[in-house]
Amino acid sequence: MHVSALYTDLYELTMMQGYLATNHNPQVVFDMFYRNNPFDGGYAVFAGVNDLIDKLEHFSFDKEDIDYLASLGTFKKPFLEYLATYRFHANVYAFREGSIVFPGEPLVRIHTDLVEAQLIEGIVLNTINFQTLIATKAARMCRAAKDSAIMEFGLRRAQGDGAMAASRAAYIGGCAITSNTLAGKVYGIPVGGTMAHSWVMSFSSELEAFRKFAELYPDNAVLLIDTYDVLRSGIENAITVGLEQKKKGKKIGVRIDSGDLSYLPKEVRKKLDAAGLADATITVSNDLTEDIVQQLVESGTPINSWGIGTHLVTGGFQSSLNGVYKLAAKAGEDGKMIPTMKISNTTAKTTNPGIKQVYRFSDADGQALADLVALQSEEIVAGQKYTFYHPFSEADFFQMKPGAYAKAEPMLVKQMEDGKRLLPEPKLKDLQQEVKENLKAFHPTYLRLINPHIYKVSLSQQLKNLKFGLIVQERERQFQEN
Repeated sequence: MHVSALYTDLYELTMMQGYLATNHNPQVVFDMFYRNNPFDGGYAVFAGVNDLIDKLEHFSFDKEDIDYLASLGTFKKPFLEYLATYRFHANVYAFREGSIVFPGEPLVRIHTDLVEAQLIEGIVLNTINFQTLIATKAARMCRAAKDSAIMEFGLRRAQGDGAMAASRAAYIGGCAITSNTLAGKVYGIPVGGTMAHSWVMSFSSELEAFRKFAELYPDNAVLLIDTYDVLRSGIENAITVGLEQKKKGKKIGVRIDSGDLSYLPKEVRKKLDAAGLADATITVSNDLTEDIVQQLVESGTPINSWGIGTHLVTGGFQSSLNGVYKLAAKAGEDGKMIPTMKISNTTAKTTNPGIKQVYRFSDADGQALADLVALQSEEIVAGQKYTFYHPFSEADFFQMKPGAYAKAEPMLVKQMEDGKRLLPEPKLKDLQQEVKENLKAFHPTYLRLINPHIYKVSLSQQLKNLKFGLIVQERERQFQEN
């Protein structure tokens, strides 16, 4: 397996050549984190890290890659020779895939040299940002749908590798089925689907189309009933076929892809039940969002499953997670790591310096209370009192006393050493179940779709002191220079 390391921006390569040409390639630590929860929500579902690890283990330049770079006329022979022998060699720490995560937390921590850290920025951000976005959207939709199944119809909405990544992330987030058969093969995700309107329209009658489909697929006959008229023809023909199938010991389902999805399923359910087809299922589709799903569920609309495409696999109104990748520490001349930070006029873009760990505090029942971002060198253990500081305010803080919590769990786990995977790759079904269990650890007010409570992510006292100390130092330096 070869993953082209050309999966990067050109300026990363020009910087890399400059670092090597000037003998400037210190050891560094980079953090990947995001600044705001997607979809105006209260959380995100961390996804993509195992996919990222697979890619990084095979990240390299083949001869065609090198020949292409040489043709640009920008890169010199020593640098091209370096790239030709390049193999990924970093240590990678990350949250476990399927974790519930929040803004400002370092989700992935990369320990390597500066040259390699620059090279992998694109693949880290693209993989984690997209899959976390889609897994979060899927989790929100599944919570909105409650006990009914979400079927992800995403192949036509996300193209190429994006369709595969979308199917993977959507399943982790809670979707039951994908329409993408390649994703079914590669990831072991259950596949499914119904029919298109073209199937119905290609036969001489709707009834014939339904009969032919039921004959071919007696164990999975879900009939699309809105090609012509849901109540005047679609459901009536479906009932005819359903009763024929019932005599054979088989069941049917129907799908509605247009019209009033609050009214039509109720009328369809009445007709199915009256005909003796109480076990027939109803699936709906048609540009569904989590808001629409939630409204239909809360109004008692009898829907068994939901076919969702565009608003799931494209992120709906939010096209990307605003994840970023920033330098947090670099080695000095003596080899010791020096904390670094970006100081911005935009307060939210001022980063947290140093090599960090994230601790999740929870009570005796396993309910999450708050997260603490601390320096890796700190010893955070249960049974002590800790002060939690707001990331951008020295005045805003609260204390967690020993009696208020039972556990303080470190969330960043070493997942790669010298470029090699350390942990077994989990099955997607296990990751999906882990997401469900992880969500249970948070109070529903943090998870609701509209106006969720803000889960507290704070800085430790040592990290706060380091951050504000560096800010003061930089302001004093600027004052002296001016």
